[in-house]
Amino acid sequence: MTIAPTPTPPLQGRGLSSRDMSRRLSTPPLQGRGRGWGLSALDIAELQRRARHMRNNPTEPEKRLWRRLSNGQLEGCKFRRQQVIGAFIADFMCSGAKLIVEVDGDTHGEASDRSRDAALGQMGYRVIHVTNRDVLTNMDGVLRLIVETLRQADSPHPNPSPEGEGLER
Repeated sequence: MTIAPTPTPPLQGRGLSSRDMSRRLSTPPLQGRGRGWGLSALDIAELQRRARHMRNNPTEPEKRLWRRLSNGQLEGCKFRRQQVIGAFIADFMCSGAKLIVEVDGDTHGEASDRSRDAALGQMGYRVIHVTNRDVLTNMDGVLRLIVETLRQADSPHPNPSPEGEGLER
């Protein structure tokens, strides 16, 4: 007769919540909590803290644009604000259309925006930039640009895979 070893009780039973478990320092340094991107749990927690702070303290243009994007008001698409994506925080993101809308103020640098857009593009996101001034003075134009970009995301890919590769049969 073989006696099976008694299983070790889960760590949650030792007073750690699942959230605490994800932040344990004994985890591998580049574990990224299953999200890839090579970020440590502490880096992800800091990005989430910053995003929460930005959501709670939006700029006036961000407030105005959010009023028009929230609750699926624009083409029925769900947007999130101040969303962590990899090592970045996107102002507004529609995951269904893989679209990011950035509201650029005086703090945005053109060179850093280009490299950030390239990195987000490699993750499959399309990024559009609108200025604070456009949001404040030309909201209809900003919304038209977003709708047009959303519709382009719904259209078929201009270079479909050969012979239906990747399609379910």
